[in-house]
Amino acid sequence: MSTDPLVLLVSGPSGSGKSTLIGRLMEAEPRIGFSVSVTTRAPRAGEVDGRDYHFVSEVEFDRLLAGDLLLEWAEVYGHRYGTPRSEVARLHAAGRDALFDLDIVGGHNLMTQLPGVVSIFILPPEFAALRLRLVLRGKDDDETIRRRLGLVASQCQGYEAYRYLIVNDDLEAAAGDLAAIVRAERAATSRRRALAKAVLATFQGVATGTPR
Repeated sequence: MSTDPLVLLVSGPSGSGKSTLIGRLMEAEPRIGFSVSVTTRAPRAGEVDGRDYHFVSEVEFDRLLAGDLLLEWAEVYGHRYGTPRSEVARLHAAGRDALFDLDIVGGHNLMTQLPGVVSIFILPPEFAALRLRLVLRGKDDDETIRRRLGLVASQCQGYEAYRYLIVNDDLEAAAGDLAAIVRAERAATSRRRALAKAVLATFQGVATGTPR
């Protein structure tokens, strides 16, 4: 790997298209690994333990907290979610970037724990489009959709804490912006020092002068 691995954080309200954009990015960038969170909620239809989440009991979640084994955690809609510290270590040991898909609370907590995280916020183009997306995806009942929409305005206000902002009004353009952010961050000088030293080592023995 030519650069130090990244820690990527992607946040945004339900219906912003965040999951679709993350899927596009991971298909195009096999070096990115998904950090699997733990949660106390039950699996939804189609979700797989260990792939989408690690589904745990309340007792097991308490054990993780007591052992300081979570980077961050938050309670959302009556269920607890958390990020195991082992996930970043596991992915970075394999030379892969670690990608987190977290809500606003979890995202802010992660940024506190890992100041160097590359944080990206996804905004929907407008409220009406967000509501339509939530209805059409068919994952939630009317009451759940109503509660989610009630939180959207406050969630979206949290974008200012993030380094990058993408407005998902065009999926192809938004996917391109997300990929461009990753490429730019990989090229940061701070992450390519080892590569630069390896290149400069090939110049040993060459006479140097003062550049103009």
